[in-house]
Amino acid sequence: MGKAQVRLRESGSVFYYETGELNPKPDEYVIVEAERGLDYGQVVSDAEVVAEASKEETVRKIVRIANQNDLKQIEDNKNKIKEVIHTCSKKIEEHKLDMKLVEAEYSFDKSKIIFYFTAQGRIDFRELVKDLAKIFKARIELRQIGVRDEAKFFGGFGSCGRELCCKKYLKIFEPVTIKMAKQQGLPLNPPKLSGVCGRLMCCLSYEYKTYKDLAKDLPKEGDKINTPEGKGKVVSVDILKRSVTVEVGTEGKQISISYK
Repeated sequence: MGKAQVRLRESGSVFYYETGELNPKPDEYVIVEAERGLDYGQVVSDAEVVAEASKEETVRKIVRIANQNDLKQIEDNKNKIKEVIHTCSKKIEEHKLDMKLVEAEYSFDKSKIIFYFTAQGRIDFRELVKDLAKIFKARIELRQIGVRDEAKFFGGFGSCGRELCCKKYLKIFEPVTIKMAKQQGLPLNPPKLSGVCGRLMCCLSYEYKTYKDLAKDLPKEGDKINTPEGKGKVVSVDILKRSVTVEVGTEGKQISISYK
């Protein structure tokens, strides 16, 4: 039986679902089994790829690929959520809670509303949940999110001038480390390496594997190596060209050595 990775709603978590006889394609909307009732999501990974790559158990199923009526209901839910957000914001003020409401989503069948918020620490929102449940007659879930998720909700433009990757097409946040910048020879200047969320830019990971592969067997800057003109010190490395500049002799002569 095939599997597919599905991101619940627009901003939920990614889970594996059984596809049964269906063959959903990446980016297609699907209706899925939820804890109670039905929910919707968007396919992240091709079912065949996931079937080979994943060994995780799948406990729920994709009910159907979303039809035109389903897509209309999803769009209607998005339009109605604006009033829900307004009401929740007023209630947060009434309860004097130190939290920032970022976004909210209906489940497909509107039996549940998920509110996303940011806060500096833990928030006791039990009374808020009770009030919201009475008003909307639905199950209420509040989720505290991080700055990367917040940037994904609001969108914007990066230093490259393009729309933020997280808003435009990224489905899953992959770990990004300073090691990736070092591998690519980028200046370790935090403001230049950070996105609008304040974290390291997601695009640092895009070419990391290529640089890592090309850097195999290359000496590092500062290494002492043997050259046709004698022993020398590596003063610079060009990973993309797979070449190094070496200083040899006592007069500071520099030569270039290429690697296959």
